[in-house]
Amino acid sequence: MTDISPRRQDLRDRLAGQRRALGAAERMRAAQGLRRSLEQLPEFLVDERIAGYWAHAGELPLNLAMAPLAERGQQFHLPVIRPERRMRFAAWQAGDAVEPNRYGIPEPVAQDHLLPGNFMDLVLVPLVGFDRSGNRLGFGGGYYDTNFAFLKDEERPASPLLVGIGYAFQELDALDAESWDIPLDYIATERELIDCTQPEPSTP
Repeated sequence: MTDISPRRQDLRDRLAGQRRALGAAERMRAAQGLRRSLEQLPEFLVDERIAGYWAHAGELPLNLAMAPLAERGQQFHLPVIRPERRMRFAAWQAGDAVEPNRYGIPEPVAQDHLLPGNFMDLVLVPLVGFDRSGNRLGFGGGYYDTNFAFLKDEERPASPLLVGIGYAFQELDALDAESWDIPLDYIATERELIDCTQPEPSTP
């Protein structure tokens, strides 16, 4: 399931480089805009278990959007990478200890109660590129597609709700979906919330 398509790799290299080149002020403005976009989604304000990610390599930071969760009685989770591309989720809040995994991405040290993806209500999915149909370009490891494959035959939207997170410049005209790809339900950028479950209006 590892994606090694040359065309996709070229897109990854270009978009990831553009993302890494952003300055701190640009990232902060984007984080503020992302919070506004996510708060347009009713489920983000009420769902009990929300999974996200620890931003690295220029990914859009979640810190401002995640800050109010505890006040609303919601629980934030971070992914934990396990063998055989398995991914589990551990509850985490600001101040909890983390340590880098084999990819250098911080994970919660406390991993006593790891939950599979189907226990989450909403998952914020990092991406490198996307289109408005909900197709996602990731880093090619297949972790999210593997661990949310149970959604493949579900009528969408389903539970958990998959919400892609990326900068507006990461939008592509169209991405060819692979057979193993799990589409996103929504995409949130610093500019807007995109509903991928609704068909695009046809142009005359």
